[in-house]
Amino acid sequence: MIEIPSDLHPDLVPLVFLLGKWEGAGVADFPGAEKCNFGQEVTFTHDGRDFLEYTSHSWVLDAEGKMGRPLESETGYWRIDKDRKVHVVMVRDQGVAEVWYGELADKKPQIDLATDAVARTEAADPYSGGKRLYGYVKGDLMWVGEKATPEVPLRPYMSAHLKKIADLQEWAANLPDDMPDGVAFFNQDGTPYTG
Repeated sequence: MIEIPSDLHPDLVPLVFLLGKWEGAGVADFPGAEKCNFGQEVTFTHDGRDFLEYTSHSWVLDAEGKMGRPLESETGYWRIDKDRKVHVVMVRDQGVAEVWYGELADKKPQIDLATDAVARTEAADPYSGGKRLYGYVKGDLMWVGEKATPEVPLRPYMSAHLKKIADLQEWAANLPDDMPDGVAFFNQDGTPYTG
């Protein structure tokens, strides 16, 4: 179930399915780079203004699925207008800044984005643009990214399947004040505590 926070800016209601902390794994594969499985943590938050703040950290997974070296980090801001057009400004740790435009699909939680502008530092790897598709599927967040360089035409390079992680502080804040002491989920007779 998707809940709409009471302090969420009204313009962001169509993007509410993105809110929260997401974790999962995916595959990265692009010519000239190491093909690997990766772990990822993505967070979408808000502070009452008309944008979502986005952060993403990914890392290489070893053969046993354990966290290895960092792979890629991103941060940005997502907005949506009254016509369901999505606007994203994003900066990546590799020295790339991007402006993305796209659209929220009609009657389903799916966002298609494409780069409109790309700026790179001198040290950044070659990159000329990309596309991304984000979808909320059966409570999970899935995405696939495509990218292009001057040498490689637009092609898929990363995709991931992420699951929402419970916010334990928020959960604990919503516990009733009248819960019994100790392990409070069961009554002394072993029946579940119902409040």
